[in-house]
Amino acid sequence: MIRIGTRKSKLALWQANKVQEELQLLGQASKLVLIESEGDKVLDTPLPLMGGKGVFTKTLDDALVAGEIDIAVHSHKDIPTDLPEGIQLCSVMERANPYDVLVVRKNTDFLDVEDYAGLIATSSNRRKSQWLDRYQKHNTCDIRGNVQTRIKKLRESTWDGAIFAAAGLQRLELDHEIALVLDWMIPAPAQGAVAVVCRENDAETAKTCQGFHHTETALCTQIERDFLNQLNGGCSAPIGAYAKIEDGILKLDAIVMDPDAELKIEVKLEKDALLAHNLGIEAAKYALSRGAKDIIDKLPKEKRLH
Repeated sequence: MIRIGTRKSKLALWQANKVQEELQLLGQASKLVLIESEGDKVLDTPLPLMGGKGVFTKTLDDALVAGEIDIAVHSHKDIPTDLPEGIQLCSVMERANPYDVLVVRKNTDFLDVEDYAGLIATSSNRRKSQWLDRYQKHNTCDIRGNVQTRIKKLRESTWDGAIFAAAGLQRLELDHEIALVLDWMIPAPAQGAVAVVCRENDAETAKTCQGFHHTETALCTQIERDFLNQLNGGCSAPIGAYAKIEDGILKLDAIVMDPDAELKIEVKLEKDALLAHNLGIEAAKYALSRGAKDIIDKLPKEKRLH
């Protein structure tokens, strides 16, 4: 019996149930163990001040190391690029839509008004910087909470719209809320993918979870996360990276911006997918040579989780 650790939000439960379905197809019995993370409890503090997105994974990972669960299911983009001691990545599932989308309070007409000072809700520095780069008269404001809570906050606000991950809305059957797919906005590294971790010494569970491991998604997300890791940006840094394979060629688009969109470094690289394992590191070296470290160093330092 594999004990599956998951957060309690509807989206987290969707992901955990998906893993449970995959295990069932492999003839493996399992049960869900619901655990509340620090990120779910505290909704009035920006993520960087709480410890970045690790606030969503640490409680589960602690339970895993303590032997209370056998695997933990995470949104891959929430996992710190340096995995906690004693934990290994054992499965990356096939990626869903990687893009960001706009949900609006009324409609998208405001985007066509040249001098309109729009107000867009997002707590992501990456989304904020790319939005302000494109819509220079607009402003942004913070928003926290699960998907349903954020949509409710938007409906009750004076904001024009809020930015979400497409995959989250689609998994919750909220496609009808999507007003615009922001395919020009470079996503967070590993956005749209679900990852499973287990203990480093648990070879049997790791082998079982390989039964629903998606090699192409794993390669692309690893390259994206390598880019983030080499820049030492942390989860809240305004860094985007998206890798995809087309006709055997791996194509990487990456971006580093300061949150106010005053500085921008863009990277586009491609390579034979069979030879592309270090492409994220190559892209990071290029970005660093163009001044990426100056952007990262100016950011407020994320609180460290212990």
